[in-house]
Amino acid sequence: MGTPAAEAGPVELRVEIGDPSHMTPLFGQHDEHLKIVEAGTGARLSVSGSGIDVRGDEVSAELAARSLRQLCGLVEAGYPLYPSDVEYAVRILSGDHGANLKEIFLDTVLISAHKRTIAPKSLAQKHYIDSIRRHDIVFGVGPAGTGKTYLAMAVAVAALVKGDVARIVLTRPAVEAGERLGFLPGDLAEKVNPYLRPLYDAMHDMMDMDKAQALIQRGGIEVAPLAFMRGRTLNDSFVILDEAQNTTAEQMKMFLTRLGYDSKAVITGDTTQVDLPDGRKSGLSDAIQLLAGVEGISFSNFTDVDVVRHPLVAKIVRAYDHRDAAVRRGRELRDENRAAAQED
Repeated sequence: MGTPAAEAGPVELRVEIGDPSHMTPLFGQHDEHLKIVEAGTGARLSVSGSGIDVRGDEVSAELAARSLRQLCGLVEAGYPLYPSDVEYAVRILSGDHGANLKEIFLDTVLISAHKRTIAPKSLAQKHYIDSIRRHDIVFGVGPAGTGKTYLAMAVAVAALVKGDVARIVLTRPAVEAGERLGFLPGDLAEKVNPYLRPLYDAMHDMMDMDKAQALIQRGGIEVAPLAFMRGRTLNDSFVILDEAQNTTAEQMKMFLTRLGYDSKAVITGDTTQVDLPDGRKSGLSDAIQLLAGVEGISFSNFTDVDVVRHPLVAKIVRAYDHRDAAVRRGRELRDENRAAAQED
């Protein structure tokens, strides 16, 4: 027998920084960005002269070096690098070695009212934005925090500003009140406002509040509960249906058939978070099954990997998904056992 092959030792790589002025934005305050790359890859980084020395096993060192080189390319392009961007970059490149961060991070959708660039932060987000640009009906499906509604609204605001559409229509089902709002105190606006508040918040994050209010008053932006869509035809509009998992099949059909000429519709939701009473089937789940393969309709799916909120949110989503999967397996096993018992 031959002698076993010796284990591969640590790999050492070098990442040169061509322009010394790029070091500070690349490294981050107190080298925070480098620490994030270390934590995300498992490699060790040390600044030496005009570059960074990378040390680790082959996989971690290659990932760290590739991340640093592409992040440096973003800095060279004038991209304002934030710690969260570094975390997303490592996550993207660890999942797809061939990913190009410039194609993702530099795809500016909108410059918000706070001068913050709104751009995709994952491959799924990039695919989603491209799908909205190319298709008239797009479904964005996945857990909370993946940017489904926020990005759709950014594309909508950009389209309104450019004059591609005449108005934006934002809608949600007020499922918690069962669309029966009469027993709540106040006038109609006060009754539905709690259910529409997240849409207002996202809109005001993208636009100056005075400008947004002026557009609302002129009808350029409309925020309304889903029940108000019945009987309408929405021409020259960018329509967003949020929390679509809480529509019934009838409500989803009603919404989708409102779309008129020169309009787009984006439907967002999470099929694992259905709040409909009496175990009714979600209109979102029904539409996904019914419309899959229909030409002109696109589906973008997100997972916990695409969560762009606090890092713990992704872990929370993953934990609930694992628990729910175990519950489903338990139910299936019980059903199989009952069926076998009945046959006996």
